[in-house]
Amino acid sequence: MTKILASKYLIIISQLILAIVFIVAGIEKISDQTIFATKISNYKVFPIWSINFIAISLPWIELINGVLLIYGIRKKEIAGIFGFLLFFFIVLIFISILRGLDIDCGCFGTIDSIKVGYAKIYENVFLFILCLHLYFFSDKKANGI
Repeated sequence: MTKILASKYLIIISQLILAIVFIVAGIEKISDQTIFATKISNYKVFPIWSINFIAISLPWIELINGVLLIYGIRKKEIAGIFGFLLFFFIVLIFISILRGLDIDCGCFGTIDSIKVGYAKIYENVFLFILCLHLYFFSDKKANGI
């Protein structure tokens, strides 16, 4: 099983899926940061002073790290960053479900209007598993795809 998980091709697939998802998400959030800031504030868990900072910095973190991941730069570290973000997103969505909030998740900025729900949790868990796969099985010596 370890040999299959350490397969170069499986690692490339995990790398590409994560990179594309986060690049698209970052670009869409950057395209209209006002709407993204509104979606962040709808969660009602962040202090008002932090919303603009999150709306400006998070998309760039996603975009830059996604591009670095495409090129295979610091795969393990980026998998850790994306894993941390996804864990946070899972918890945030779960809390929103428990609170009965009927809001857009804001995951892809303006291109999605998907409500917070268990489908989003399952999607993020899948991406989190890809992060774990990349973190534990990516070869440090391999550069790029």
